[in-house]
Amino acid sequence: MLILQTLRLAPANGFTIAKTIEQRSDAILLVEEGSLYPALHRLEKRGWITSSWGITEHKRRARFYRLTAAGKRSLVQETSRWERLVLAVGRVIRPVEG
Repeated sequence: MLILQTLRLAPANGFTIAKTIEQRSDAILLVEEGSLYPALHRLEKRGWITSSWGITEHKRRARFYRLTAAGKRSLVQETSRWERLVLAVGRVIRPVEG
């Protein structure tokens, strides 16, 4: 879900995706290469993202990932599911009054 949300902002390479997640989470979420690239491959296999080769701002060759229409639909569903989960967990950990 975090990768899809990051790509909703703009197409990006793996390094940029990881840095965006780290920055937007105030360095609480750190995405390691060992989990990022397998996740990108799974998302691409599902048809939620596509990739193509391009050149970074530092003139290096890299794969750039882009969110597909199916990925946008999935992001909406996953976000809704996440919000329900957060509410449910909040209800469980909230102190019982009375």
